[in-house]
Amino acid sequence: MFRKLFVALLMMLAVGCAAMGTSAAKGEVPRMTKEELKAKLGAPELVVLDVRAEQDWKSGEGKIAGAVRENPGSLEQWAANYPKEKILVLYCA
Repeated sequence: MFRKLFVALLMMLAVGCAAMGTSAAKGEVPRMTKEELKAKLGAPELVVLDVRAEQDWKSGEGKIAGAVRENPGSLEQWAANYPKEKILVLYCA
């Protein structure tokens, strides 16, 4: 179930950044505003993942401190590295 939800999150990146961690109705992916994220930064249960394309990540000036860069095309390689008890926030901008 976790893997399916994670894949759904990545698919939503095509239209915007998605977040996971709060409860939502079945089939919905929870979203987090930048204000909500800012309030949670530094919390031990929060993991911020930068899933921009490598070129965009390298040339981008705006990076969230503490974010981990992951290749959006390599989900199978890194998805299991994150405990499902954590709140994962994926961002692409």
